[in-house]
Amino acid sequence: MSETGVAVPAPRSGGPTAEVDPAQAAWADYVAAARQLDGVRRAAATAASEQARSVAAAREELTAVRERLAPQQSRLRELGVPAISLAPTPPEVTESVRSMAGGPAAVLAALRAARGWAEAADDTLAARGLPRLARWPARPRNLLVYGPLALVVPLVQVVLFLATGTGPVSILALVIGLPMPAVAFMAGWLAVGRLFRPRPEDRVDRTPRFGALLCLVPAVLTTAGLVLAMLG
Repeated sequence: MSETGVAVPAPRSGGPTAEVDPAQAAWADYVAAARQLDGVRRAAATAASEQARSVAAAREELTAVRERLAPQQSRLRELGVPAISLAPTPPEVTESVRSMAGGPAAVLAALRAARGWAEAADDTLAARGLPRLARWPARPRNLLVYGPLALVVPLVQVVLFLATGTGPVSILALVIGLPMPAVAFMAGWLAVGRLFRPRPEDRVDRTPRFGALLCLVPAVLTTAGLVLAMLG
């Protein structure tokens, strides 16, 4: 039984002389050829399977890229971009064809690169509020929102105390200011999500612990300072 599954008769051995039997030599050549043919068949099957997977993946990527490009094209036309600028030029087409000449694997790599560019374009087109700041690190970016909100009430309390001194107005401002850090935090949490969300389906890192601490510390320090000033 050969590796290809074909049953062949076993060669005869034990000839009358010590010379090489022609039938045995032919049998050895046949076995070697069968092994080589089986190896070629296996390699071809593997290559065909990999190529089929690459083709299927390339089709999926092509569908995804088309779904990305269609709304982008409509959005750009709404923004006044001429239709001729949205079509590839002949040199660009030639370069794309050259980059995909390596077969399905090269086509798949080019489509994945195109999908990455389309996603980057989505980030630019669908950005809300402050597109550049949306790409900053989370804490410095959110500091621009939580910081001013956290300082509003303490500044008002200090101004009222300097204007009225130890009186009912300053005491009322201190009492009203107690829950304001929570209000400032919630306002900042909502504002961060609205200002720095690149796309509607994306999630923004609102850094809640950092924001809560940032809103609480100025209020606590201001309240403690005003209470000590009043007692003094």
